[in-house]
Amino acid sequence: MFDAAGLTGHCEIDGIMNFFRASVIALIFLLAAGFSAQSQTPAEKPAGPLKAVAVLHPTAGSKVSGTVTFTEEADGVKVRAEITGLTPGNHGFHVHEFGDCSAADASSAGAHFNPTHKPHAGPDTPERHVGDMGNVQADASGKATLEYVDHQISLTNDERSAIGRSVVVHAKADDLKSQPAGDSGARVACGVIGRAKNQ
Repeated sequence: MFDAAGLTGHCEIDGIMNFFRASVIALIFLLAAGFSAQSQTPAEKPAGPLKAVAVLHPTAGSKVSGTVTFTEEADGVKVRAEITGLTPGNHGFHVHEFGDCSAADASSAGAHFNPTHKPHAGPDTPERHVGDMGNVQADASGKATLEYVDHQISLTNDERSAIGRSVVVHAKADDLKSQPAGDSGARVACGVIGRAKNQ
């Protein structure tokens, strides 16, 4: 005997199942398209050049303080320093290997930053410590400013990166030749180099 009601119910179930399968397939295609579009979106570039900053604090018995900025440029890293509280004349000025200024004499900053194992020299010498930035010259009031482009320091994630290191200012001039550190005397200020917010 022919059951019209049963056939109708069976057709309705088949219709619902077909609709469900079509919906699932459509959803899979939409998700796949979304992931594909997302993977093709280029990575966002930084708003500006990479920049880092070190705020210098005096060591025990010193009054030296200041700020040193590092800004990425096409042909190197621009170093700009503004320092006060110095005795008049030249003072050794270096990036040191550790970002640790906790010791009273800043000995915790370690030696000059020298990942390439070169001899100590001046900032314009090809064979030098990466951290060799030469001297800052203080005027009669004890203020020193310096601006130059360094061709060995890096701000990217490589062996020459100054990020996480420290800047140290010394009591005496760096003679740019004595090993291992230019005979520049005690450490009078130290600041850890950290990534700066891009403007």
